[in-house]
Amino acid sequence: MDLFGPADDGPPPKPPGNRLTRLEVLVTVKAAPNPSEKYGETVCVAGLSTDLMNPGWVRLYPINVRALDDDESFRKYDLISVDATPAAQDQRRESWRPRMTSMIKVRHLKPWKPRRAWVDPYVVDSMCELNRAAIENANAKSLGLVRPREVVGIRIKQHPGWTPEEQRKIDGYVNQLDLFSEEERIPLQAPRFKVAYRYFCQDTKCRGHEQGLLDWEFVALQRRLRHLPDSELAGELESKFLTMMCDASRDVAFYVGNQAKRAHVFSVLGVYYPGR
Repeated sequence: MDLFGPADDGPPPKPPGNRLTRLEVLVTVKAAPNPSEKYGETVCVAGLSTDLMNPGWVRLYPINVRALDDDESFRKYDLISVDATPAAQDQRRESWRPRMTSMIKVRHLKPWKPRRAWVDPYVVDSMCELNRAAIENANAKSLGLVRPREVVGIRIKQHPGWTPEEQRKIDGYVNQLDLFSEEERIPLQAPRFKVAYRYFCQDTKCRGHEQGLLDWEFVALQRRLRHLPDSELAGELESKFLTMMCDASRDVAFYVGNQAKRAHVFSVLGVYYPGR
């Protein structure tokens, strides 16, 4: 892995045009679903290329999760193979548009030793450096895995609900006429809570970071525990995403990614937490 680790200058340029390319990816990130007028909801998936001659981060978007059959569904740390085209409307070099009907699941990596062989070479120490590079260069890395020096805590807040634009997309999807299906279209519900991590990276001049968490698991846990009152649900979220995942016995790192339109704004996309 030392021979084929990530390049310091970021991912290679995407090929020109709309040529279909076969990607081999270890899925490390499955983001929370976003409203979509066409699909109802879409998710962003990210991971690491397992092609040793073309290492680096890969972003797959959009993925229509409602259309996935059981045999097509996948989870974190699955090795997958999928056809994709370069994302023409996204300047970030890691971004591709997948054709999910072509996806093949190769196998699942169990925790944690098999995962560490692939993931550990990508761990970096400075979130501050990722921020600086994104501000200075639109082609800088837009995905990363940052090991914090100290996790100060998490800030849990009530979710404000969908924005007017997000609600417009939901309403548009629900009101579409589908001639090929009689199934009722169910609108995507906003989660009850959102959360942000507060931490210091290992940059010597770090003044601290506060980044929202956009992890599928965070929303899924809220749905499973929807019967709980707010106070108990917030306690369960803190117990898993801070007390358990960020315990001192773990080698904690944050999967982070930025926004296409605001390259300097990074969010936590997931937590990497193998035992030390």
